[in-house]
Amino acid sequence: MQAAFAFAAADVAGWRERLGPVALPRRRRSPVGQLVKSIISARTRDAVSAAAYDRLVAGYGGPAALSRTAPTAVARTIGDVTFAQAKAAQLVAALRRIAAADGGFALDHLADRPLGDALAWLEALPGVARKVSASTLNASTLRRPVMIVDTHVLRVLQRLGFVPPAADYRAGSEAVTAAMPGWTGDDFLGFHIALKRLGQAVCRWDAPDCAACPLAPDCPAAARGGSLH
Repeated sequence: MQAAFAFAAADVAGWRERLGPVALPRRRRSPVGQLVKSIISARTRDAVSAAAYDRLVAGYGGPAALSRTAPTAVARTIGDVTFAQAKAAQLVAALRRIAAADGGFALDHLADRPLGDALAWLEALPGVARKVSASTLNASTLRRPVMIVDTHVLRVLQRLGFVPPAADYRAGSEAVTAAMPGWTGDDFLGFHIALKRLGQAVCRWDAPDCAACPLAPDCPAAARGGSLH
């Protein structure tokens, strides 16, 4: 098992180096701000979800006011994201549960909990699974060392053979996180950004451009012409 982790760590480190440097966000959202942004981001283009988040901030100011708002009103504010009504209901319910449990929205306790406990606490909230919980812990001011895996990142990891074709976001996140115990939160965020960009621009779902991929020499799918199977 230890040897397997060593091979996995060498693979990830090599891929990160070949993908080249990425610029990390200069400013991070608070944990609750990142939670809100992540809940409304699923299956929605980054520019669309970012604009919707900005409208929430402009319209409600903060999570307390948002938690007291009817989901129908929130849905109108974020109306151009996918599944706006469902996301609005989940968002309001999650914020109300946080207020009831914590008496506020700072979520400071997530900085000190064991990583697994912090993820589980978040995943008990409505609308929160591993992608959202990892993003809340890693991409926020908490900077916790956990891998964020979205659709694009998971596709790249599957094609590389790092996770099985049937793996989900949780499996991908846990595999990369376990492989790199010495990485900082910024290391994981940089790898996430690099893999996401690769998946969006090169390792596309419908037409992977394997000839342009810096990871192709290690990729079993590239050897099969880009297919997963």
